[in-house]
Amino acid sequence: MLTAPVTGSRRGARTGQEREEGLVRPTLLLAVHGTRDPDGLDVTRALARGVRERAGVPVRLAFADVRDPDVGDVAATISGPIVVVPAFLAAGYHVRVDIPGQLARVGRFDARITGALGGDPRLVAAAARRLREAGWRAPDAVVLAAAGSSDPGALAEVADAAGRLAETLGSPVRTGYIATGTPTVAQTVAALRAEGHRRVAIASWLLAPGLFHQRLAGAGADLVAGPLCPDSGVAAAVVARYREAVAPARV
Repeated sequence: MLTAPVTGSRRGARTGQEREEGLVRPTLLLAVHGTRDPDGLDVTRALARGVRERAGVPVRLAFADVRDPDVGDVAATISGPIVVVPAFLAAGYHVRVDIPGQLARVGRFDARITGALGGDPRLVAAAARRLREAGWRAPDAVVLAAAGSSDPGALAEVADAAGRLAETLGSPVRTGYIATGTPTVAQTVAALRAEGHRRVAIASWLLAPGLFHQRLAGAGADLVAGPLCPDSGVAAAVVARYREAVAPARV
């Protein structure tokens, strides 16, 4: 799904454009959640590089929270069309409110915002790979650990991802939340053990290392898989969102 742009002014210097056959190819503005974790920042920058290599268009990186520059700051330096791809695993507050607000602050009402990444099957495949790398084996039960949200729609997206991961693994997968929402990851781990599952693994439904991922170590599981990135599938999902946004409309 795309958030339809509101017609408005364009601002910024003549940077971030690429002309091919007389057409301006929109800049891909990759919007991520910021982190103070140095490893998380390195992973985020590596994702941007991977997107740039795949997309073949100008790519800029901005942060929706925690770090600068934010999405509005970067958008203000770009002239020509922009497609903002939120590198988030569900369409929660940052995607619905923060990113549009930051764009509006600098007058970039024309920017097009794609949907979040969470519904892309490449991310579920990445989560399955991380689990296997960490030592998961069937029939171990799994908790899909997400940051969480106060938005019921975002929680429904996580539940859908858990269902897809269960189909991929052939094992039970339940949701658990790290910061906002219930049940917590620890509660879901305990519930699975109470149901008789001897081993419980945590699949990290997070893109990069940081504070949220660090909290998973104390949730009582037998193993914790790494976050989704680095993974080429995540970069491919970002590029797919961009290409859907710039594809000619079908009548």
